[in-house]
Amino acid sequence: MRYFAELSYKGTNYCGWQRQPSAPSVQQTIEEALSTILREEIEIVGAGRTDTGVHASFYVAHFDTSKPINNPESFVYHLNALLPEDVAFKRIYEVADDAHARFDATEREYRYYISPCKDPFTRQTTWQLTTPLNIEAMNEAAKHLLANEDFTTFAKLGSNNTNNICHIFRAEWVEIECGMLVFIFRANRFLRNMVRAVVGTLVDVGRGKITPEQFGEIVASRDLSRSSSSAPAAGLFLTDVKY
Repeated sequence: MRYFAELSYKGTNYCGWQRQPSAPSVQQTIEEALSTILREEIEIVGAGRTDTGVHASFYVAHFDTSKPINNPESFVYHLNALLPEDVAFKRIYEVADDAHARFDATEREYRYYISPCKDPFTRQTTWQLTTPLNIEAMNEAAKHLLANEDFTTFAKLGSNNTNNICHIFRAEWVEIECGMLVFIFRANRFLRNMVRAVVGTLVDVGRGKITPEQFGEIVASRDLSRSSSSAPAAGLFLTDVKY
């Protein structure tokens, strides 16, 4: 039997989603808890691989078990009691045996948070950047993301992607309470480190280091060396997955 799980996690203490041999991962943490409660070896497959320090306010994964879970609400309650405080299951539900949390996803959304001031309570969940940013210029530049499909410029060196084609549905900066800036980035897929590389380059637009037109040229160049330094992992959240 296959189950989909909706969950969230704070990635500060993890090497990312994917299991690693020498560092704690979100995947390993969940698999150990599931194996304990189901009393069989469980492997879980996620909707994507978040990097070290990246968070997920909404994440989807699937796992198989030989035992039916007759009371999903009770199961989630007891599973959360086993999991550490920075990982939380929201619900599980049975799906078809061939349903796949990663390959069946049609859209994913990331949000990146920039705080304009030093705040000890958001230090691990925002990029605390006191430099004034021109949000209008950043949004003008972000329009170029919608007009392109090849994002080789923002592909991490050494990634084993078969291609760097992504279809962007939304790329927009919005200002919320207390001057916090949020970059909303929605696409059918994302390349490894792509969001942080895009944010870092857009912030250089906001600082006045490059113009929106130059940002468009950088995107179209398909030249990784022209992108700016990646934004810190702390401000990045996976916030939605659509099927």
